[in-house]
Amino acid sequence: MKAPISIRRGTVAAVFIDLQEEHRKDERYLVEGFGDILANVQRLQEAARANDAPLYHWAYIVDLAEARPFHPVDESGKSAFSDKDDPLTAICHEVVPRDGEAMLVKQEASAFGRNNFADRLKAAGIEWLVVAGVWTEACVDATVKDAVARGFRVLLVKDACGSGTGAMHQAGILNLANRLYGGAVTDTAGACRLLAGDTVSAWQVEGSVPLRFTFENAAQLYAGL
Repeated sequence: MKAPISIRRGTVAAVFIDLQEEHRKDERYLVEGFGDILANVQRLQEAARANDAPLYHWAYIVDLAEARPFHPVDESGKSAFSDKDDPLTAICHEVVPRDGEAMLVKQEASAFGRNNFADRLKAAGIEWLVVAGVWTEACVDATVKDAVARGFRVLLVKDACGSGTGAMHQAGILNLANRLYGGAVTDTAGACRLLAGDTVSAWQVEGSVPLRFTFENAAQLYAGL
């Protein structure tokens, strides 16, 4: 259901997941509508900066010097995606960190992997995370679920996330919306207003798995979030 929410200033941070060049230049890992996603992320970043919310930029970079059972490799034996020597792991120029913003690297799907990210956020008084990035059903999903498990409220920005196809993305958002306890789903415009201190009507889960989506109605339910 949709209900009004607001976020107290000083308790929110913005987290950007894997907005790397490979998702628009590597034919194997193209994200549908990536240009629009980057434009929406730019709006979120500007809103976060204007309202003194800290920004955390994450990049997925794989170093196979550490054993990774079953990890896919290419014909040369390097990681099939996000290899540490691939220049396409760079953050897209439109959304690169500015001076003083955190640029962080992970070797797994979630930003809350083997690191102190949760402790760092809690030490800064952060309660809400505005989350955007790619891929929705993979690294975004893992990050959101781990954030909730660690006690953070997540504002998932649906049109600032994406995946290999629109269907993959919409299904990923709907699955998260069904279980986003303590958080909310909104679009870029709503997230920017919330960062500015406004009250916004946003999707908040109530009960158990309320969005029983099908192939036929998924797009309609997604549009209604």
